[in-house]
Amino acid sequence: MLLLDVVGLTADALRSMPRMSRLAAQGSRAELGTVLPAVTCSVQSSVLTGRMPREHGVVGNGWYFRELGDVLLWRQHNRLVEGEKLWETARTRAGGDYRSANLGWWYAMGASTDLTVTPRPIYHADGRKSPDFYARPPVLHDELRDALGEFPLFQYWGPTASIRSTQWIVDATRQVLDRPDAPDLTMAYLPHLDYDLQRFGPDAPEAARAAADLDRAMTPLLDQADAQGVTVVALAEYGIAGADRPVDVNRALRREGLLEVYVQDGREQLDPWTSRAFAVADHQVAHVYVADPADEPRVAAILRGLDGVDEVLDREAQARYGLDHARSGELVAVAAPGAWFTYYFWLDDDRAPEYARGVDIHRKPGYDPAELFFDPADRLAKAKAAGNLARKALGLRYAMSTVPLDPSCVRGTHGRLPDSSADTPLLLSSDPAFLDGAGDRVPATAVRDLVLRHQGLGERMPQPPVRDRVAPR
Repeated sequence: MLLLDVVGLTADALRSMPRMSRLAAQGSRAELGTVLPAVTCSVQSSVLTGRMPREHGVVGNGWYFRELGDVLLWRQHNRLVEGEKLWETARTRAGGDYRSANLGWWYAMGASTDLTVTPRPIYHADGRKSPDFYARPPVLHDELRDALGEFPLFQYWGPTASIRSTQWIVDATRQVLDRPDAPDLTMAYLPHLDYDLQRFGPDAPEAARAAADLDRAMTPLLDQADAQGVTVVALAEYGIAGADRPVDVNRALRREGLLEVYVQDGREQLDPWTSRAFAVADHQVAHVYVADPADEPRVAAILRGLDGVDEVLDREAQARYGLDHARSGELVAVAAPGAWFTYYFWLDDDRAPEYARGVDIHRKPGYDPAELFFDPADRLAKAKAAGNLARKALGLRYAMSTVPLDPSCVRGTHGRLPDSSADTPLLLSSDPAFLDGAGDRVPATAVRDLVLRHQGLGERMPQPPVRDRVAPR
């Protein structure tokens, strides 16, 4: 089986994807019932464990690690995902004779897959960052690099993100499928639709072109899987909806005297250790951490008073969504349709931290879709970026200060549960029988068991001993 995470795959996107449309027409198709928050790490973890966030603990793409006192996004260790993974269950049920590969699905580091490939930059001692990837076993790194070149890291995220990164993952997946020891389960992550749908919105002409480009890139992989008798299952964690209202939740908490900052080199930094309340913004969901339970009613009232906030969930309300885990904020804010949460906590752009104007997904205490843009207010932003790349080629240090601090350029978002079929993710299979009995809408937590069933590894109900059986009347 080839399990593809095709980010942003919806019915609208599928209309511009003739090869994927043919797969769905000849196979099977359903809507995917995603989870809250509908973001990459949470949904992937639900798909692979069959559990809700309350059980596997991945409450977002990042959260406030209370035991460390730090906000950390995009961590990579598989131990952060609680619960048995799909391939682990399959290996046990197959008596150990089961091989798996992961190309790009999150939390790959330390995972028990037999083959692993995931982006992993080189962070040099002098501050430079170079493209690279982690591969296990180590020989796989050199095999893929020799065949495909270096992983195009700067086309994987940021203002220059493009089809090149997805094309590399497609080509690497084809290499894995061609190995003599090809896995029983190969998982691949194809992120291309994330870029232009957030940049321009899901209804823009650029969105349709991105879907067509992705379809062309995937076609050789789908044809190869078909020729090799490999069943394809494709899903999306979320659909992308239009965005027109950024909500500065941390600035609101700061103005109320609840969020604190400290200063380094004249620039403000979030102070999570002393703040009475602050938010980890993650697309359309924000985990709000409140140090003193006595402050929760006041913080909830502030959040509900913000234009663009749809719901504020306390622990009891989080339980209705399967999100009541210890890692979640004491409160969780859910944005209204069209709105999304910024991570911004400074009140004066001249005091913004240095990382705010760069692509810096690990230091920012929240998600920043503005990283997909060159600052439109800076006419020299692209020229500066080119100059910095030239400095990099010479081995010199550089800082990419090209990201806008005005978030109004963002046109697409996700994270809340879908409001219509237009932003509802899909689940497709090349096998017409894959979804037998599953219905037209399949919960993300059910995909794991569908895969196991298809591979003949579905859990068999144990028969009671003969002596315990009761004869029917």
